[in-house]
Amino acid sequence: MSRPTSASAPASDSASASPPPGRARRRLGLAARYGTLLLMLVVMLGPIVWQFLTSVRGRTENVYDGVLPTRPTLDNYVRVAESFPLLQYVGNTLVVAVLAITSNLLFAAMGGYALSRAAWKGREVVFTVLVATLMFPFESVMISMFLTVREMGLVDTLIGVWLPGAVSVLNIMIMRAAFLAVPKEVEEAAVLDGAGEWARFTRVFVPSARGALAVVCITSFMGAWDDFLWPLLVLTDSDHYTLQLGLKTLAGATTVNDQRLIAAGAMAALLPMMLLFFALQRFFFKGVGEGAVKL
Repeated sequence: MSRPTSASAPASDSASASPPPGRARRRLGLAARYGTLLLMLVVMLGPIVWQFLTSVRGRTENVYDGVLPTRPTLDNYVRVAESFPLLQYVGNTLVVAVLAITSNLLFAAMGGYALSRAAWKGREVVFTVLVATLMFPFESVMISMFLTVREMGLVDTLIGVWLPGAVSVLNIMIMRAAFLAVPKEVEEAAVLDGAGEWARFTRVFVPSARGALAVVCITSFMGAWDDFLWPLLVLTDSDHYTLQLGLKTLAGATTVNDQRLIAAGAMAALLPMMLLFFALQRFFFKGVGEGAVKL
């Protein structure tokens, strides 16, 4: 019986030690995906982290001297609250945001239900017109909206700030897609149980679209909270300013030309959106899937 040569043993050991080509390619692809995600995370969160680190720097510390502050302090946030009426601006913005969330949840759900389940003449035409309006930017209709609000006597009021964002076409499309995902058997079972149109809407469709409602809630809040151009056109009295207008006055004030205070004000404006997102993130990611726009 012939014995294996000594030269063949190391070759077989090296062949068994090296991973298969397919596994190596999968590992390389996985590393590339994680590297891309890490790069995107740095690009997206980098400015926010820099703003926060700038907001906690001391008065005597150079803003561009290193990355981490040597003596972190929250004194800049106190100075922001003392420099301009922060709480008043936050309260005005919350009023607009709460109105926008309430109206969008109500009207977007009703509009989405009407476009998805109820059969009525001209539904497809209305749906096409609504989708077509998404192609027009806000700036193209801004002047006509301002003239309408002025004719209604709502200039320099928080109602005038809220009214153009009372309902979003995109939110209607999100709710329509969520209601289309509800099986017809569920609706038929509710009809057999004697449920009317309103009962089916409130007890069957709305509870099944909680994820899409969370998406509508977050997008409505962000749109109202971050809006700057429309309040700038409508509001003239500083007592009615929203937070974004107030931050603009903070950045342009001659006595408050401090990057630390501007960064602290920006972080104060960002905090409510972060809290709302983390509170609704479980429903948000569910709603992104069930509320995908289907044309």
